[in-house]
Amino acid sequence: MVKVLAAWLLGVLLVAAAFVLTVSVLNGKLYSPEHQVTLYLEALRDGDGGKALGLLNASVPEGSNATLLDGEALARAGSAIEDVEVGDARETGSDRVEVPVSYTLDGAAGTSVFPLRRTGTNWGFFTLWDFEPSVLPIIQVSALNSDEASVNGVPVGLPDGKAALATFYPAAVSAEYEGTYFSAEERRSSVTGSDEPPPLALDAEPTPELTDAVDGKLRGFLDECADQTVFQPANCPFSYPTTERLAGDIDWSIEEYPAVSITAKDGEWVLPPLSGTARIDTRLRDLFSGSVRDVSERVPFEFDAVLTVTDDSVTVTPLVSY
Repeated sequence: MVKVLAAWLLGVLLVAAAFVLTVSVLNGKLYSPEHQVTLYLEALRDGDGGKALGLLNASVPEGSNATLLDGEALARAGSAIEDVEVGDARETGSDRVEVPVSYTLDGAAGTSVFPLRRTGTNWGFFTLWDFEPSVLPIIQVSALNSDEASVNGVPVGLPDGKAALATFYPAAVSAEYEGTYFSAEERRSSVTGSDEPPPLALDAEPTPELTDAVDGKLRGFLDECADQTVFQPANCPFSYPTTERLAGDIDWSIEEYPAVSITAKDGEWVLPPLSGTARIDTRLRDLFSGSVRDVSERVPFEFDAVLTVTDDSVTVTPLVSY
C-alpha cells in the first residue's frame, strides 16, 4: 500500500512538474511579448493590414490616407525588411516591457522598439501581452504640379499636390510619377518608428512628349503667320515696316524657331520669353525714284506664350504685343 501511494505521489509530482514546465515554456514562447512582435511583423510581410493594426493596438490619424495600410502597398513596404532579429524583452516598469527588433531596411541597418504591457492571464496561467496604444506615423508625399503619384506601386491622389499617408513601421515607402507629359524619379523613405519619417517630395520634370508637343504648337503658330502675305501678319510676332511700295509678292519663312524650355514657377509650368528669326522675301519700289529692288532680310522676333497642360492635352496660347 505504501509503495502504491508513493508511486502515485511521484506521478502527481511529475505531472505537476511537467505542467509547470509547459506553462513556463509557453509563457516564454507563444505567450511572450516577443511572440506578439513576431506575429505583427509576419502580418506586415503578408500585407494583412487589419491583423497588423489590431496587434499593434494603434489608431489611424484622422484625415490620413490609408493606402499603405493594406494589400500590395503594405506588402511592398514590408518586402524590403530583411535579416530580422527580435531581441529579448526589457523591463521598463511595472508590467511593462519593450522589445527591440533589428533588421536591414533597403539595405541599411535599422532598429525599432515596441512597448508592450501585461494585461492579464489566459486560464490563470498564460500571461497576456498587448502593445501599448499608439497612433500610426504619417509620411508626407508631394509632387510639384501633379495631382497623383504612385506610392509603393499603388496610385494615390494628391489634392493640392500633396497627401499624408498613414503607415506601419518598420516600412520602406517609395513614391514616383510617370505620366504622358510629366514624370518624377522614384524617391524612398524608411519608417522605423512612430515619429514622422522624412517626406517624399517628387520633383516632376517635363517629358520629351511634352517638349515635342509644345514645339509642334509653336511651329504650327509661326508657320500660319508665315503663310500670310502681308507686311504685318495678324496676331503674329514679326513684321516688316517700310515706306516703300510693294512691287511683288510677299513671302515669309521661319529661319529659326524658338527653343522650347519648360520650367516650374509658383506651382505652374511656364514658358520663358520666346525668340526666333523670320525672313521676308519681296520686291519694293522707291516712292521718289521709282526704282525696284529685291528684298531678302532676316527679321528677329520675340513673344510670350501661356502653357496649359492637362492629362490628355497641351495648349499653347501666344501673347503678341505690337
